[in-house]
Amino acid sequence: MTPRSFPLFIRRPKLPVMCLLPLLDPFIHPTFRDVFETMPSGDKLRFLYVHSLDRLRLWHKLPVFLGLTYLQQRRTLHERYSLLDVGMPDTTAFDPDDYAYRTDDGEHNDPENSKAGSQNTFFGRNMPPAERKNHLVSPDPAVVATKLLARRSYKDTGKQFNLIAASWIQFMVHDWMDHLEDPEQVVLRAPPLVAHECPLKSFRFYSTKKVATGGEGIETGHLNIQTSWWDGSAIYGSEGKKEAKVRTHADGKLKIGDDGLLQHEVNGIAVSGDIRNSWAGVSALQALFVKEHNAVCDALKASKAFLREEDPRLDDEALFRYARLVTSAVIAKIHTIDWTVELLKTHTMNAAMHANWYGLLGKKIKDTFGHIGGPALGGLVGLKKPNNHGVPYSLTEEFTSVYRMHSLLPDSLKLRNINTDPGPNKSPEYLKDIKMEELVGIRGESTLNEIGFERQVVSMGHQACGALELWNYPFFFRDLVAQNVDGTERPDHVDMPVLEIYRDRERRIPRYNQFRRKLMLIPISKWEDLTDDKEAIETIREIYGDEVEKLDLLVGLMAEKKIKGFAISETAFVVFILMATRRLEADRFFTSYFNEKTYTKRGLKWVNTTESLRDVLLRHYPRTVSKWMNSTSAFSVWDAPPNSFNPIPLLLRFPS
Repeated sequence: MTPRSFPLFIRRPKLPVMCLLPLLDPFIHPTFRDVFETMPSGDKLRFLYVHSLDRLRLWHKLPVFLGLTYLQQRRTLHERYSLLDVGMPDTTAFDPDDYAYRTDDGEHNDPENSKAGSQNTFFGRNMPPAERKNHLVSPDPAVVATKLLARRSYKDTGKQFNLIAASWIQFMVHDWMDHLEDPEQVVLRAPPLVAHECPLKSFRFYSTKKVATGGEGIETGHLNIQTSWWDGSAIYGSEGKKEAKVRTHADGKLKIGDDGLLQHEVNGIAVSGDIRNSWAGVSALQALFVKEHNAVCDALKASKAFLREEDPRLDDEALFRYARLVTSAVIAKIHTIDWTVELLKTHTMNAAMHANWYGLLGKKIKDTFGHIGGPALGGLVGLKKPNNHGVPYSLTEEFTSVYRMHSLLPDSLKLRNINTDPGPNKSPEYLKDIKMEELVGIRGESTLNEIGFERQVVSMGHQACGALELWNYPFFFRDLVAQNVDGTERPDHVDMPVLEIYRDRERRIPRYNQFRRKLMLIPISKWEDLTDDKEAIETIREIYGDEVEKLDLLVGLMAEKKIKGFAISETAFVVFILMATRRLEADRFFTSYFNEKTYTKRGLKWVNTTESLRDVLLRHYPRTVSKWMNSTSAFSVWDAPPNSFNPIPLLLRFPS
């Protein structure tokens, strides 16, 4: 482990800063004084700027440009103090030009560490693992889930976020992460206090496998059986056998059904890159991007200039590799400047996410002159070289934990009639409810085949997703059929909210307050610091007493007061600040190899002219979009009004 939390070489602070320290000491929260003293002077100034705005709860209320300076300084601090390496690097030398494509298992992306980000490598850490002190069952996970998480009545996000958006994030999780399990099973039993409210009085599941890291500091870790790169592995798979299974082996294409949905094996399991613990919404997105991949293949093959000038050996393998690069980049771009912008619906975050991709100079300048300047002016995409900030790339345990978003799902899908004329704001007629139990797993694939792609997508588009709040975890998850990696069903059902509380403890994720400390966020000292909801405070106190240090991370994330426009907590958002950037900046296919030579001229243009999920849907289902989508983004509820024109440049705006 590289001890990023405590710099190896501490430069002596400059005299003016040292003279100010006694004056600043009362201003700095006591929990940060020790680490502040170890910081070099430049980081001290960054911390003071960020910490001042945190104490005033002001950063998100600043004009956009000033808000961006806060985000930049906070991100820099986390790049220096919140990246912990787990495991040993593979320094086997290779020529990157020999691997100018995404490999099936994610190897050979980082020229200095051939296995970085690949399948079966360690999850990293953003903070040291929590100490073990009888933490697995205190308080009982079933009590926490039943009293604080289980849905009472459905709370949604209004027009901001729809079920396509909820499906999208699970689509991304299937791309990014899945922990290797141990053959050993664990049994959890509901205590008498809540047993009568639990569909499963007890359930068994596989523990997360602990593996020796071979490194210093963090001695054991957990392996990611997906690739950590943003490489579309949800549709391509994370290893050679899976990739071979989803390909047609003709013209570079992937398998897709005549009805525009995924093909299925005889047992009903979908044929796609990752099909474990999925549902109809994710399956529909996988099918859409299979079609996108195949359309890229057709476009490249049809280009006579491409055939003649760029790759005269245009065979199945070459077409597949180019199309995978293009499709993966389209997915990453949509997540960056479309999905995240709707998730964090503020002018500042709109500017921040577009700056990640295009830089502060914007799309027009970048399209005309290419990448100019460093990451701030020109963006992360197209940088001259990748940057992992001295820590080999991986996704982290903490990143996994803040993506526990099952509350986004409703209890049922409100199926719509797309065979009639639209109503006001292009809204379709309601037909009936389909329970989520009918839409998950193998059963869900069968239901989706009956519904069809267009009706599924229109129905999801016109339905608001659930809010990430207490008492909003869907009840059907409390008796869920779990699946193996190959999509086959396990005999043992699981209680997901109980399991998620247990998983964070098992993987030694710090509890909520310590989690905030390690992210340089001010910890709470009483429950009233967390939420204004009196009932929530009473229930939390009933379970945790007044011991704020015991509060589980997931409960804190759901209870936390949210920034206006944010669908997630600020605590989760701070992890995103670091990791959303890192996914792009550390990947050579988004930096030094994001060019016409690697992607082809036609392929790079495809990425550069696709700005949103709406664009992808328009390409494949133009009539559906024009008839049923009134909103600007495909991730907003589709009958929402389109974004109005704002003559004020984004960087000069104030929060709305």
